[in-house]
Amino acid sequence: MARSKVSPVNGNHKHDSSLQQYNDTDGHFSLVRNFRLADLVTIMNGVCGSFSIFSSAQYLLTNDDDYLLWALGLPLAGLMFDFMDGKVARWRKSSSMLGQELDSLADLVSFGVAPAVVAFAVGLRTYLDTVCLTGFICCGLARLARFNATVALIPKDAAGKSRYFEGLPIPSSLGLVAILSYWVRRGWVEGKQGIPGGLITLWGTPGGRGDIHPVSVVFGLWAAAMVSKTLRVPKL
Repeated sequence: MARSKVSPVNGNHKHDSSLQQYNDTDGHFSLVRNFRLADLVTIMNGVCGSFSIFSSAQYLLTNDDDYLLWALGLPLAGLMFDFMDGKVARWRKSSSMLGQELDSLADLVSFGVAPAVVAFAVGLRTYLDTVCLTGFICCGLARLARFNATVALIPKDAAGKSRYFEGLPIPSSLGLVAILSYWVRRGWVEGKQGIPGGLITLWGTPGGRGDIHPVSVVFGLWAAAMVSKTLRVPKL
């Protein structure tokens, strides 16, 4: 959930002053010194997503379910920080171009890459599964880039907030994480009872590149919904 962007009326002024701020600050740690409190909250979103990815990797190495549970839970913690950063920015009456870009990058890690890697850890590991998961990540990336570029064109309410999202917002991927969490609780993972819907072979011999878990198509459909221009999701 990206922070509010600068308005088109005074956007150039704020953009220029923001660039001048970083240009006028010297030193190896000038970037850190220029962080606002809201920026640090945003980075914590990225931290949660990063630890989720590493927890998925640890699960693949150890087969320890505790790592998988952490991998599933950390994106939700990231969502809490994602909600908080905008509130902190408004409370402190401080926002920056850097913070706006940080927000999108952190969202990509926590709600794009981390859920896809968790799905891989759970069992969507065939070649075609990974094609669907890669498409999911890339569509999330494109959706965030489109938001950054076009948010000024979306109608605003009296408070200056966008009235709706174009396409599913990327934090909606937590719905997929919730489904994966249910599977884990039921033991529907690779190496146990198996992925719901089983495995089918579209071409070639079983075990080859033509294998796919039909449920991985859900990630592909979710990806399409994120980049849709006609799907408008009202903001709460």
